[in-house]
Amino acid sequence: MKEMQSVPPPRHHRARLKKPTWIIILVSFVCVFLVFAYIYPLQNSGACYIILSSSCNTIYSWLPPPAREFSDDETASRVVIKNILDLPSIESNNPKIAFMFMSPGSLPFEMLWEKFFEGHEGRFSVYIHASKAKPVHSSRYFINREIRSGKVDWGKISMVDAEKRLLANALKDPDNRHFVLLSDSCVPLRDFDYVYNYLMYTNVSFIDSFDDPGPHGSGRYSEHMLPEVEKKFFRKGAQWFTMKRQHAVIVTADNLYYTKFRDYCRPGMDGRNCYADEHYLPTFFHMLDPHGIANWSVTHVDWSEGKWHPKSYHEQDISYQLIKNITSITESVHVTSEEKKKTMVMPCMWNGINRPCYLFARKFKPDTLHRMIDLFTNQTMF
Repeated sequence: MKEMQSVPPPRHHRARLKKPTWIIILVSFVCVFLVFAYIYPLQNSGACYIILSSSCNTIYSWLPPPAREFSDDETASRVVIKNILDLPSIESNNPKIAFMFMSPGSLPFEMLWEKFFEGHEGRFSVYIHASKAKPVHSSRYFINREIRSGKVDWGKISMVDAEKRLLANALKDPDNRHFVLLSDSCVPLRDFDYVYNYLMYTNVSFIDSFDDPGPHGSGRYSEHMLPEVEKKFFRKGAQWFTMKRQHAVIVTADNLYYTKFRDYCRPGMDGRNCYADEHYLPTFFHMLDPHGIANWSVTHVDWSEGKWHPKSYHEQDISYQLIKNITSITESVHVTSEEKKKTMVMPCMWNGINRPCYLFARKFKPDTLHRMIDLFTNQTMF
């Protein structure tokens, strides 16, 4: 019995105990190597070959790209924006929607908008940016509502300047909780109560934003926008937005990202035409608050003709069926500008429910006014 007790255990038992230890050591070594490679990237292919015979690209393909270090200005801008977005919304006893009209002069649809606003005094405010001539008004709701305006050139940064000017003036009224940008050719598709509830009782801004890898999308990007605006974040969208108050504040306050688009997104830049009003806000919000926007606009335009400008509606086009067709749309459609165009269809989700997409529409010609008033007055659908 003593002899048997003194016999050491078989060697293969010790080997079994050591295997897990070696596996742990090996895995730890690999992990340390990968972390080292991530923090201290190899500078040349020769060094990479010494450590590992396979390509460095194989290693780096497993790892997320290293986080870019922000500049002082970018850090300050992002901190301010984050704090504004995180602040609880200040309650108003009389929450209003600010309707902001951008027009070269008089608004041809004032009488239609009067029908829309009538009976809802105290729940809306009106602001007009007239870039060429002082408007002549036909509705009491528009009298003395002009703000100080500047020259606006199509496709240039002056369009964004006009938007920011309208937002700044509308923000003076603390009761304005949602902000709608409209043109002189815009018409309402729904009655006031429907529009008010649609905009006030959701926590997103309706800003159009999508990824277009074609020549009229990211093909307009300039590397001069680096480092603050990277190409992978560059987006496109219609300029006609509605936005909540926190978003209006950060757009008005922004100078860092605005400057990038002012200087490097303009017609003729680097041999290409970039239009800031189509890219600044879609890119800005995709970078800084992507979950705070709907990624579609509640203003309908018809691009089916495939031209540089959307379809215009004339008097003979106006019918009950036309309005019904537009207000029945429940999906937002984006088409890329690549040679082989891609169509992206997205349901219009409002608080998790698929709802009709559009509250307004453009481009309606002045000769449609009376037919639109007749429809608005007589049709229960409005």
